[in-house]
Amino acid sequence: MGTAPADARVVIGLDIGTTAAKVSAFALGGGWRTSVAHEYPLQQPRPGWEVQDPMLMWRAVQQGLGEVAAECGAAEVVGIGVSSAMHGLIGLDGQHRPITPMVTWADSRAAEQAMRLRHTELGRRLHRTSGTPIHSMSHLTKLLWYAEHEPDTLHGARWWVGLKDFIVFQLTGELVTEVSNASGTGLLDLRTRTWNPEALELVGVGADRLPPVRPTTDALPLRGDLAGAVGLPRGLPVVLGAGDGPLGNLGVGALQPGVVGLSLGTSGAVRMITERPYIDDAGTLFCYHLAQDSWVIGGAVSNGGIVVRWAGDVFGVDLADEPGGNRDAMLLQLARDVPLGSDGLVMLPFLMAERAPLWNPTIPGAFLGVRRGHTRAHFVRAAIEGVALMLSTIVDELDRVTPIEQIRATGGVFRSEVWREVLAAALGKPLVVTDGAEGTALGAAALALVGLGQASSLRDGLVHLGQDPSAGGDPLVPDPDAVAAYQAVRAGIPTLLNGYTEVHRLFG
Repeated sequence: MGTAPADARVVIGLDIGTTAAKVSAFALGGGWRTSVAHEYPLQQPRPGWEVQDPMLMWRAVQQGLGEVAAECGAAEVVGIGVSSAMHGLIGLDGQHRPITPMVTWADSRAAEQAMRLRHTELGRRLHRTSGTPIHSMSHLTKLLWYAEHEPDTLHGARWWVGLKDFIVFQLTGELVTEVSNASGTGLLDLRTRTWNPEALELVGVGADRLPPVRPTTDALPLRGDLAGAVGLPRGLPVVLGAGDGPLGNLGVGALQPGVVGLSLGTSGAVRMITERPYIDDAGTLFCYHLAQDSWVIGGAVSNGGIVVRWAGDVFGVDLADEPGGNRDAMLLQLARDVPLGSDGLVMLPFLMAERAPLWNPTIPGAFLGVRRGHTRAHFVRAAIEGVALMLSTIVDELDRVTPIEQIRATGGVFRSEVWREVLAAALGKPLVVTDGAEGTALGAAALALVGLGQASSLRDGLVHLGQDPSAGGDPLVPDPDAVAAYQAVRAGIPTLLNGYTEVHRLFG
């Protein structure tokens, strides 16, 4: 939108995600905003390993800050709010330099440790205490992996930190964490908001090797040398912020029980805010902190839009003769031409180590009910429906906690009518698609205003940025017949699985 008006007051939101660092600036009162993004790779050095270079990620943040600061021009920048992808683990030396890559949420190397612990009384107790399901994504299980496979690395690291902690250190020169990302490690006691001694004893890492835990609304001053390098005011407050999932709910205005935030990109998540910690005795839902008396419960799937992209690679359209064609649009058109339910073809979309609702990183994906009449269009449609059906199981769990009135959805996939219709019918709830292009960064900026004392509540923070927390398009109310059809598909999956009993006996 061009350079900010000279008389504007601006807050910056950082969104350090899995594939890119997005830096956005928002004028208080609404109107002007700007955003830049810089990508970085997700590396796979071994099967099941998904790692990133933390210094490369920091350089992307620094570059984006400089570009956005230039766009802010003469406007007054009042602060920075920070969001990051959760569950990334980095080992640092005594000079705060990385000695490991960042082991991301998608890395499944700790699957064995997670499965061994998950169904024990200790595992159940750690979930109840931390709010984090026992899964290979968590710092808890990753540190167990290091203890068993690289003990020298475990004990050689002076600090074990998350992605947000590392970026905040680069911004401010102070190593701290905040309750939101700490609540996703499996190492925190939700009620005391301090590191849990029982979890630390299990992994063999003392609290003195973890960052101190601070409120999400705390602020630290921007490093003077960095401020000069990127063109921002010396001492600018950096509000610690929260995890990308909780801030995504804030960004789309899903701020009260009964209103669910759904984000769908490479992965996907369904979340709802509560006023107190909620521990799911069934072990299905997570509970992470956002701010003040706001907690976020829900579940995340590792396999979201990436499943359809994979289906396109395997069953997709060859654009060699159509260089101007839109591959994704053609894939979705293939899916649209297939009847609801994909003529009996069902996909279990577990391409990467799956999280909610099973929290079992070892289960592989599968197609069920394959017949000769199924075409590549059926496989693409089944991929979309498979993701939607997995998300529907999390919605059902949240609906048991508080009846769901509305789902507020964000993500590039919702530009597609196919995705909108399938999700609404599979979830069986009114679906509002929000303008979430900058949703998580917007959430970070709104939370920053609370931390800076310029907003009295999370909702007020959005209003100060010119956002109506209840805005969005007209709700897409699913067709009752389509809802019933997807309920029948879900109900038929156990029968499909039972059909393989004979095959099991043959090879068993």
